[in-house]
Amino acid sequence: MILLAAAAAAVAPTASDAPISPDRLSDSVRVLASDAFEGRAPGSAGEAQTIDWLIARFKALGLEPGGPNGSWTQPVPLVRTELGEGRAAVAFGSGTAMPLVQGRDLYVSTVQPVAQVRIPDAPMVFVGYGVSAPERGWDDFKGVDLKGKVAVFLVNDPDFEAAAGEPVAGRFGGRRMTYYGRWTYKFEEAARRGAVAALIVHDTAGAGYGWETVTAPRGENFDIAGSTGRVPLQGWLSGEAAATLFARAGQDLPALRRQARRADFRPVALGDARFSTDLPVRTSRIESRNFLARLPGSERPDEVVMYGAHWDAYGRAADGTIRPGANDDALGVAGLLEIARAFKAAPAPRRSVVFGVWTAEERGLLGSEAYAARPVYPAAKTVANITLDILQTAGPARDVMLVGQGQNELEQDLAAAARVQGRTVTPEALPERGLFYRADHFSLAKRGVPTLLFMAISGAPDLVQGGRPAGDAWLKSYMVCYHQACDAWRADWDLRGAAADVTLAYQVGRGLAISARWPRWNAGSEFQAVRRESQAAR
Repeated sequence: MILLAAAAAAVAPTASDAPISPDRLSDSVRVLASDAFEGRAPGSAGEAQTIDWLIARFKALGLEPGGPNGSWTQPVPLVRTELGEGRAAVAFGSGTAMPLVQGRDLYVSTVQPVAQVRIPDAPMVFVGYGVSAPERGWDDFKGVDLKGKVAVFLVNDPDFEAAAGEPVAGRFGGRRMTYYGRWTYKFEEAARRGAVAALIVHDTAGAGYGWETVTAPRGENFDIAGSTGRVPLQGWLSGEAAATLFARAGQDLPALRRQARRADFRPVALGDARFSTDLPVRTSRIESRNFLARLPGSERPDEVVMYGAHWDAYGRAADGTIRPGANDDALGVAGLLEIARAFKAAPAPRRSVVFGVWTAEERGLLGSEAYAARPVYPAAKTVANITLDILQTAGPARDVMLVGQGQNELEQDLAAAARVQGRTVTPEALPERGLFYRADHFSLAKRGVPTLLFMAISGAPDLVQGGRPAGDAWLKSYMVCYHQACDAWRADWDLRGAAADVTLAYQVGRGLAISARWPRWNAGSEFQAVRRESQAAR
């Protein structure tokens, strides 16, 4: 109770707080998501326009450059790869073959800067969920050698489909995805074990999104230049193609799904199936940039409260189609501008406030990862990171969605701020989407920085007009446009709810910026230990 009271006092509004304007949010998105910015792809003309626009806007608000050596930006060298048309197929001992059509049967890419991905007749091994978690008493690999082989995974965690009473039920948090359930973890594990390819069997429920989202990058991929330990080919098998492949290999995929929910599961060779590819790769190097702005603290300038969003979207496709990323994440960037405006209108914070606007989030959180690996402001002295990535556009809501319930004390700050607005906090309704591991705050969380994520696709809001059913209708309509060309600015957006959420983000961050408090990870969080290691620096 004492902690909650302190949090409430810290986030209570003051007379000098500037209002967050729905109209200004809309105006910023209308510009960033316009055709002139070409979808804001890293390395494009749209990036140059975006960075120039950010510098002008934050400079006009009175902030100073927050990047290295007094600059507005931090270089992020990227390698861009794009698969060309080629051959992918699975051959069987009977002499028959199963062609795999990119975009229909499978979706693959590479992040290795090579001219060709050529895999000749590689054996295929089903590794269940592909989880190695000694702290949970779980190992799907059982020492099986994957060198030179294709690892085939299920998406999500071993308990995702478990029924009540199964021994695995709840072992990985139930419907709440852990990092073991993320496709990034599975690709990393395949690379660690020497596989030549990693393929994940897609299902919409387990992935949290449909096949159209999987194929959205259209063979293009990015990585931070100089990265090592990557699997040569990574991607997904459609559910239909996987069912056919397993059957032709003499295996029953539904039965194997059930077996994979047991701790004694062992990898299963897919008979005499041999996977082959011969795919050309176009490779280029891109010099992209993170943007950083700073409001210096009056008393503790070396202690930093950080806000984040990502400026990038998917750019212009070969056919000229632009995916403008209006909500994902131009609206989050607009929110950062409004928060900066609010801070400038209020008394100076004791701690510094930094705004990080990251590149290449859509390519795997690369900009924020590059920053976190070489931070301008040490993680040990970063008080918290508050990230805006997709806000709801359907009007005022009675609640705000909480992503990653149970992680750290910032949840209590959020609840206190929401009470000031007469609102409540609702835990994410779709924890199986693993959103806590899918936004830029995660790059900082891995380094021990307590984080708070605002991401509206985590559940249907309880809208003032229409309640949860209306919120569900909004969510379903937005997911149709997620990563698609129709994620575009609309004049009929009602951004009052988004403005209220941005206000919450401001209030939580301001409470930290005017205090000396260091929020903590909760006992049991996977990030508590790394934060504890840096305690002496605080």
